[in-house]
Amino acid sequence: MPFHHCHRDPLPQPGLTPERLQAQRQLCAACAVCCVFMAGEVVGGYLAHSLAIMTDAAHLLADVGSMMGSLFSLWLSTRPATRTMTFGWHRSETLGALASVVSLWMVTGILLYLAFIRLLHSDYHIEGGAMLLTASIAVCANLLMAFVLHQAGPPHSHGSRGAEYAPLEEGPGEPLPMGNTSVRAAFVHVLGDLLQSLGVLAASVLIYFKPQYKAADPVSTFLFSICALGSTAPTLRDVLRVLMEGTPRSLGFEPVRDTLLSVPGVRATHELHLWSLTLTYHVASAHLAIDSTADPEAVLAEATSQLHSRFGFSSCTLQVEQYQPEMAQCLRCREPPQA
Repeated sequence: MPFHHCHRDPLPQPGLTPERLQAQRQLCAACAVCCVFMAGEVVGGYLAHSLAIMTDAAHLLADVGSMMGSLFSLWLSTRPATRTMTFGWHRSETLGALASVVSLWMVTGILLYLAFIRLLHSDYHIEGGAMLLTASIAVCANLLMAFVLHQAGPPHSHGSRGAEYAPLEEGPGEPLPMGNTSVRAAFVHVLGDLLQSLGVLAASVLIYFKPQYKAADPVSTFLFSICALGSTAPTLRDVLRVLMEGTPRSLGFEPVRDTLLSVPGVRATHELHLWSLTLTYHVASAHLAIDSTADPEAVLAEATSQLHSRFGFSSCTLQVEQYQPEMAQCLRCREPPQA
């Protein structure tokens, strides 16, 4: 039998992977665009006396902060593993995405409060022309940032791609487009801002032609801030699943278990754990109980190969042990219940 070594992929090169290098370029470009147009919105909102424009500028400020945090997390994730941080710093990317979502929720909460206060008190004046011009520029800015941050999902593959953090799906289904977590969170963040900018633009058109409907300014802030909150729900759900070390959304417990049981010589599996460090860096560990006549090295090689090729796990840790009849009654060897 040919010699089987546990490291199937070549040693990762120092620095950012191609995917994360692309993410860094996207975030830097979007951050520069965001800073320029944020300054323009602050000036335009002040001249127009528009709360909606100022709230849009505040969302851009949150974008800048979240993208700066994402850039920092990308740099931090290149640091090598240590005896303390044995998995390295990959999960800092997920923390950066969480910070992006939390920052948007905090800013939106403040804006909702200010919009409510303005609805209660109508002692304000809005310059329709300045608001219309600024809102039009804001829509263009958000479209430009969305274009810069847009990324398609990685192509489907059946090889081990752990070093490139490319997600693979088991079975005949289409791959789930995820991409870099930080860029994905920033893209969703910008989409929320784009929705609000479109609402502000519609309100500015109404106020420009019908100044008596100035209440459209706080109303648009209120409605589209709620939409911005809702747009972060999928990202927040995925981030919390990673932080809670849940089974990756693109994988299933049963298919992985059945694949291990299909390996010749494997009688049972237990202590099967599936989790991820990021949305695209999946990890698995399990105990394999084998027949006394099975070759442990051959079982280990085949099981590891199946996990890498069918599911694209970036890291697999398998313990091979001889099957004992009492394992069938062992409480610790039982499968976890269905959630």
